[in-house]
Amino acid sequence: MARKVTAGLFMSVDGVAEAPDTFQFDSFDDELGAGLRSFMSSTTDAVLGRVGYTEWSGYFPGAGAGDPFAGFINSIRKHVASSTLEEPLAWDNTTLIRGDLGEYLRELKNNGAEGNIAVMGGVEIVRSAFATGELDEIQLMIHPVLSGRGRHLFQDGDPLQRLTLVDSVITSKGNALLTYTRRQD
Repeated sequence: MARKVTAGLFMSVDGVAEAPDTFQFDSFDDELGAGLRSFMSSTTDAVLGRVGYTEWSGYFPGAGAGDPFAGFINSIRKHVASSTLEEPLAWDNTTLIRGDLGEYLRELKNNGAEGNIAVMGGVEIVRSAFATGELDEIQLMIHPVLSGRGRHLFQDGDPLQRLTLVDSVITSKGNALLTYTRRQD
């Protein structure tokens, strides 16, 4: 049985998915935290882009034991899509992806391992994984705020894609957690 490739992004109502730490701080609630804990408990592999890897590998390995995300991300297998990084990568459990991202994701999905594969750490890598057709599920965690500026997940000129809503939750602080799969027509 193939594993599931997922992605989750914090977003503002105006569609900004970049630097969520600048707008999510006052709307993070217990329900959102529970959803993230559930996500982490089912994820065994993370796929990162170069920018996300560079930022996270500079912070999380030295983060204190009290940081639950650091405990999660430091312990799982990480796969980094980059044409400029060179091996060996310093962060434990990290493999450099060479070649086609879609082909790598297909192989990773079908390698017989357990757990989900999460594409994380940045807008570009999630967008790239979606474009390969190998992203099985995307969760948009929309915070009740207008950011006003920043990058969006999708850009003008991206092809039309139909999605199917498979789950939705509105949290006590007004976050909309919307989970989609690609519509199969």
